Amino acid sequence: MKTDIMNREDVFLLVSSFYSKVRANPEISHFFNETIEDWPSHLEKLTDFWETNLFMVSKFRGNPMRAHKEVDTRFNNSIEQRHFGVWLNMWFETIDELFEGDRANIAKNRARNMAGNLFMNMYLSRSKG
Repeated sequence: MKTDIMNREDVFLLVSSFYSKVRANPEISHFFNETIEDWPSHLEKLTDFWETNLFMVSKFRGNPMRAHKEVDTRFNNSIEQRHFGVWLNMWFETIDELFEGDRANIAKNRARNMAGNLFMNMYLSRSKG
């Protein structure tokens, strides 16, 4: 029987399982594998991000919007909405494999909102730069 996301260990399990899939995905892996140099450190940072989002702790330090814009620029503005869709589908799939409950649903909803906001802001910044 699956449980809800209850603590940092659960968040780390979700994040590390999810990014194992991302790193192997033929459509989006290159954006990550060619950008991230230290995966263990990055997984800790992403765990901080999701722990902050799901448990309202103040651990995450970073600017996801700026980071995504920089990656898009590095890849000649080639990140498309469908790439965020692939990312989001794998996120939902990973959550469903590991967890169920209110916090799992919150993780899905927050990711859906973030994907839309990140893409739109990234796309709109292209015309300014």
